Amino acid sequence: MSSVFERRLEACRNHLERVGASLLVCFPSPNLTYLTGFAESPSERHLLLFVAQTGDPVLVAPTMYDRQLAALPIDDPALEVQLWDDEDDPVELVDAVVETLLSDVEDAREATDADAAGPAAADPDAADPDAVDERSGPTILVDDRMWATFSQDLRACAPDATFGLASGVLEELRLQKDPVELEALRRAGSIADRVSLEIRSRGTELVGTTESELVAEIERLLAAEGGVEPAFETIVASGPNGARPHHHSGDREIESGDPIVLDFGAFVDADLEDGTARYPGDQTRTIVVGEPSATYTEVHEIVRDAQQAAVEAVEPGATAGSIDRAARSVIEDAGYGDAFTHRTGHGVGLEVHEPPYIVADNERELEPGMVFSTEPGIYLEDEFGVRIEDLVVVTDDGAERLNDSPRGWETGDRYRPT
Repeated sequence: MSSVFERRLEACRNHLERVGASLLVCFPSPNLTYLTGFAESPSERHLLLFVAQTGDPVLVAPTMYDRQLAALPIDDPALEVQLWDDEDDPVELVDAVVETLLSDVEDAREATDADAAGPAAADPDAADPDAVDERSGPTILVDDRMWATFSQDLRACAPDATFGLASGVLEELRLQKDPVELEALRRAGSIADRVSLEIRSRGTELVGTTESELVAEIERLLAAEGGVEPAFETIVASGPNGARPHHHSGDREIESGDPIVLDFGAFVDADLEDGTARYPGDQTRTIVVGEPSATYTEVHEIVRDAQQAAVEAVEPGATAGSIDRAARSVIEDAGYGDAFTHRTGHGVGLEVHEPPYIVADNERELEPGMVFSTEPGIYLEDEFGVRIEDLVVVTDDGAERLNDSPRGWETGDRYRPT
């Protein structure tokens, strides 16, 4: 039985044929991890995956990665690994790989054209003497994050090629999560839920704690609950700092009556045989220690209603923009439209921020298996901010929330779990 990565490589090859591209080249990035299960940080060394419209994919890598690559759950010939030593010129190897793969694609295309044309194509006298071959050179799609030096090497290897972005193919593949990805995202959501409950239960014990100290405690709890590492910079924004959506937590001490925006999550490892893939949690709650102001409770209720409206609007066929509009209309109708200063959400997968983006002008239709955040907010300068965020997965008939922790503001003695 083929591995999940072999199936993804095959799907990538089929998409290349569909869009008319000859070759796709990945750089160390989430795209490379998605297709092979190999995760590595970019460096000055040539580590490139080549997926051609025909033939087997080729991974060019330094010899130092030999053992790691041998452990990948992709059997030869589903993935051919070509290694180079530090004393070698890797560009020569890249050039040879590109030339071979493009030649194989062209040979396959010519054979297909000949079969489609039939006997007349083999008869020179039957050919139209005025016909012009308008077919241009090959199209090569490169990883969107590929460093310029490697892109330039590829251009030198294929001077007649037209270059585009790999997202034109891989975005479509990565949008709909498979069962293994969804299981990892559910586990990440559960970890965030448990940490959220623990922080909420402490109530006024948080008074006098600095934002940075609470960040450290949240990240300690995420690790204790099974998180591999924080999925992004944890946000603790207390009092007026909450009015900054991406506040960098500092030394401000939490005071009684403070609203506190808590935005955090952890990566978890997906169960992908010997391949590597990490998926994040991402949850936001806004709580209060002590007695909140009347304005705060009003605003919190509006944001909660907006978030609920967004979740209820999720279903196959709805557009990403319609989800944004569902949340935004609630906030605008309440008179706080100018205080909602960002999109309603973003896709989540191998990356914390990826398509589909839940923004007003995005008419991308939702499909089962897509995962994204719903996180409307209201931010009142010099006062406070409120944001409530869950991850949701599109189901066959609606949405499944991946977070279940309380969305109210109550903490400590005020909060009574059911």
